[in-house]
Amino acid sequence: MTTVLIADDQPLQRFGFRMLLESQDDMRVAGEAADGAEAARMTAGLRPDVVLMDVRMPGLDGIEATRRIVAAGGSTRVLILTTFDLDEYAYAGLRAGASGFLVKDAQPEELLSGIRAVATGDAVVAPSLTRRLLDAYVQHLPSATAPDTSPDPRLAALTDRESEILRAMGRGWTNTEMAERFHLAESTVKTHVGRILAKTGSRDRVQAVILAYDTKLVRPARREEG
Repeated sequence: MTTVLIADDQPLQRFGFRMLLESQDDMRVAGEAADGAEAARMTAGLRPDVVLMDVRMPGLDGIEATRRIVAAGGSTRVLILTTFDLDEYAYAGLRAGASGFLVKDAQPEELLSGIRAVATGDAVVAPSLTRRLLDAYVQHLPSATAPDTSPDPRLAALTDRESEILRAMGRGWTNTEMAERFHLAESTVKTHVGRILAKTGSRDRVQAVILAYDTKLVRPARREEG
């Protein structure tokens, strides 16, 4: 059973999410919050598996609420909800520790799949959208134009194969695509992904991909050959 906290300042939006989630046998609504401060407090008390976090809310916004929830060190994962799929607030949410994001006009099945994915630590958005998002996201980082320096210590423990898998993750490849292109069993790819998360201290797949961009292991598409 996946428990979900809904954080949105619009009562009708919360009602719609609740109706959808309660229609699922494997999900339960842990509570509802109308702003970021309430979401952070309720998360600390209820410890839901996933928080559906709206970005724009009065008072404490969804970005700062996400940062506080992640900083608390619990197992709760945050799924950012935004109106536009290329929204600078979504980038900030990922940077704050969110496990991914979806647009509010996503189909119900996309939202449900996203919640299930976040709960298990997998990627939330479709691989092609992950790549498009991060290509834009990385342009907002001060480090995007900084010169390369010494290798990042977070990558030092990775084997050559694990570095190759992390690059492929950053390019938006699915586990199935990596298995086919590297001639590996899909279970082997999943094992590599798990080791990458553990070695780099990444909370989930999305955070590992952000690390790959931050450390320039993967670069924006327009600067990357092939």
